[in-house]
Amino acid sequence: MRAGGVLSFSNARVRDAVYQLATAALIAGVLYLLVSNAMQNMARQGIVSGFAFLSHEAGYEVGESFIAHSARSTYARTFVVGILNTLYVSAVGIVLATILGIVIGIARVSPNWLVARVSAAYVELFRNTPLLLQIVFWYAVIRQLPPPRQAHNPIEGVFLSNRGLVHPVPAADPIHGWMLAALAIGIAGGLAWRGWARRRQERTGRRPPTVLPMLLLILGPPSALWLAAGAPFALDMPTLRAFNFRGGTTHSPEFVALLIGLVAYVGAFIGEIVRSGIQAVAAGQREAARALGLREGLVLGLVVLPQSLRVIIPPLTSQYLNLVKDSSLAVWIGYPDLVSVSNTALNQTGQAVEGILIMMAVYLTISLSISLLMNWYNSRVRFRR
Repeated sequence: MRAGGVLSFSNARVRDAVYQLATAALIAGVLYLLVSNAMQNMARQGIVSGFAFLSHEAGYEVGESFIAHSARSTYARTFVVGILNTLYVSAVGIVLATILGIVIGIARVSPNWLVARVSAAYVELFRNTPLLLQIVFWYAVIRQLPPPRQAHNPIEGVFLSNRGLVHPVPAADPIHGWMLAALAIGIAGGLAWRGWARRRQERTGRRPPTVLPMLLLILGPPSALWLAAGAPFALDMPTLRAFNFRGGTTHSPEFVALLIGLVAYVGAFIGEIVRSGIQAVAAGQREAARALGLREGLVLGLVVLPQSLRVIIPPLTSQYLNLVKDSSLAVWIGYPDLVSVSNTALNQTGQAVEGILIMMAVYLTISLSISLLMNWYNSRVRFRR
């Protein structure tokens, strides 16, 4: 709309565009002032800005690392160590918290009075206690465990002491790499089969079997390779030597405490999400399933849980993101995650702005990746009309 050849401000679209441009200009101006002020202060104090420090020698060792690292390693490699440690504890925590949350959520709606009350008490206890307090508590508990010579041995080959958790792992074999590749190919084949079965059902009304073919496609290739290689299977068992264990794999007290704290805390929230998702399914769906003669376990697994996913997935995504970000609390107990190694690096180099930017970029990338994956999965399970 024009007034006298000039765009009218009374036009809602024009007005919205002006407001958005003004807001963008304001934000850009604030960012410019902040950056220029930071650059001036750094120059006044003789601090050289930039990321050139990443190629310098770090001068300190990291207690836990998935890749080779020493005091002579560069800061860039040290940051990679912290990122890998963050990814590891986050990935294991997400898997375990999801399993725990599903169990707690199902228990919350159990007809068994004791099971329902115990799960409710668990949720109230862990949801209403600060996460940092829980992590510090578990760390103190692990530190009070006996030394390796008197370590607890709940399962054959598994030891728990004040040095952490030790357990056996499969002995390395060249065929393992090929088996992982075959497993990835099998998973892709299984997903393709399920998609084909769904499309055929939409066309013909008949759905081909999916569970058994998918299991064969996923487990068949790696199993065939394993058998062709002579079915190698050996465990690297931990054994007590002098004052510590040798063999197997060891998880430090810091890692164990952080993992338990994250899983117990986030698992309580996921349990409530699962409970609400189950209760969101109409009672008529359960009654119809029972009328068909399905047992309660099948009613839950085949009718209730699949329909509850549309309610569960969005808030579950938020809990996964919270778990990743909350893993930064590891700095309080000394686990060398990204925040911990970054703090050491910026204290030694004075490159505080660059260190914080690296941390922000890494957490942003992880969060966006999880969001994209969960949003894709949510689009697959939502109802289509």
